[in-house]
Amino acid sequence: MRIRATVAAVSGALALSALAVPAAQAGDQAVPSLDKPTAAEAFGLGAKAPRAAARVAVSEPVISKVVINGGKDIVLGTTASKKISVSVTASHPSGIADGYVDLWHGTDVETNVDGWVAPNEDAATCTKSSATTATCKMTITIVPGEDLYKNALAGTWHVTAGALAGDQSSVAWNDFYSKARVQRLSKVTVNAAPEPVKKGKTITVTGKLSRANWETGTYKGYATQAVKLQFRKKTSSTYTTVKTIKSSSTGALKTTVKASVDGYWRYSFAGTSTTPTVTAAGDFVDVK
Repeated sequence: MRIRATVAAVSGALALSALAVPAAQAGDQAVPSLDKPTAAEAFGLGAKAPRAAARVAVSEPVISKVVINGGKDIVLGTTASKKISVSVTASHPSGIADGYVDLWHGTDVETNVDGWVAPNEDAATCTKSSATTATCKMTITIVPGEDLYKNALAGTWHVTAGALAGDQSSVAWNDFYSKARVQRLSKVTVNAAPEPVKKGKTITVTGKLSRANWETGTYKGYATQAVKLQFRKKTSSTYTTVKTIKSSSTGALKTTVKASVDGYWRYSFAGTSTTPTVTAAGDFVDVK
């Protein structure tokens, strides 16, 4: 594979270094920057990189579109890896020979990269839409606890996009082409009781909001988050919001309501930049 082996080795070393300190502190540890590839390295051009010492102007490919994971956020739990699709569409008078996409996290591509995932393939599969334009597809596999070795990696990642001209005379390369969002998988539970209940009596609705902790490989309560309590009548297909509460310091949810008619109760969380939307399945309460 083009550079995936290097990524895995570096990520593994970082994961081991994180385990050398208590889990609660692992996310705060300083880690060495990851060395992302140059355009020449990514396309396997070595010292013969196009325009490396050229003095004659050569037109570069024009990148018109990059798609990450079908345009959806990338959400990972605690253990299962995820393979996502990525693609780059570009054009050049000589056509397009290869494309490249990777994701990286940090503030400076040369001095501050603390997260990086690269294509699985040695070369992209490029499909021509015309003599000058092609869409090049690849996949990227992301592993929680390895590539995502600290919770602080949740949020916005940078997208690198590259394209190699069909005649290999030039390369387009942009480490800040666009952005993608990587999130910690969330879960929410609900339990409405007692069941059944007399009309007009109090129902207590409990539950818990939690999300993946990549440092410990477990799910941890998501504290002080706004969560909606919603209700759907037995005869209806639509939920309405009854009230909004906040999760406790441990992610616990608890509130009370008056019983009126048969129906389903659920909790719904709108999500944050680091954590996706999640809604519990409705819990039915029979009102006598």
